[in-house]
Amino acid sequence: MATTGRPREFVLEDALDRAVVVFWRLGYEGTRLDDLTTAMGINRPSLYNAFGNKEATFRLAVLRYADTEMAYLADAVAQPTARAAAARYLSANLVAITTPGKPPGCLTVQGGLTGGGADERRAAELLADCRAAAEVRLAQRLHAALVDGDLPRTERPADLARYLFTVTAGLAVQAAAGATRQQLSPVVDRTLSAFP
Repeated sequence: MATTGRPREFVLEDALDRAVVVFWRLGYEGTRLDDLTTAMGINRPSLYNAFGNKEATFRLAVLRYADTEMAYLADAVAQPTARAAAARYLSANLVAITTPGKPPGCLTVQGGLTGGGADERRAAELLADCRAAAEVRLAQRLHAALVDGDLPRTERPADLARYLFTVTAGLAVQAAAGATRQQLSPVVDRTLSAFP
């Protein structure tokens, strides 16, 4: 009769949420396995069994981050007008990158900016893919607005989406450097004033 191992004594989603915070604070390169296991409250064998190595854990953490911390994107693209979508995207992003008790800034912006090794390059590529997928979703929404006549025919939805993502990346960098929500809010207002 086959026996089973000891039952897992942690909740995968909770442990993964704690891994998100570690990668968010330290970036991929700055995160050590000991940082992860300490924060997650597990030992290395449990980490390897549940999540895989550091790179696999990072991949899962980025997906979790996109599903939770960037969930506002789905709400933004569901707005009835292009301007409302942009306003919801920018304002919700500002809240996400400046929420007390969470690391400032954005994991997808800061998580893989340094490092030259193969692992670090793969981490940076994963984050770039995550940002690109979100940008495509926003561009698709803006394209629908163009087709519906909600944007001028001269507008280029992909360029407009890239503009909004560039602004939010800059906001994330500023937040990570210590800028407050109150200090960054005028940037959101100024961006929306230039929106068609």
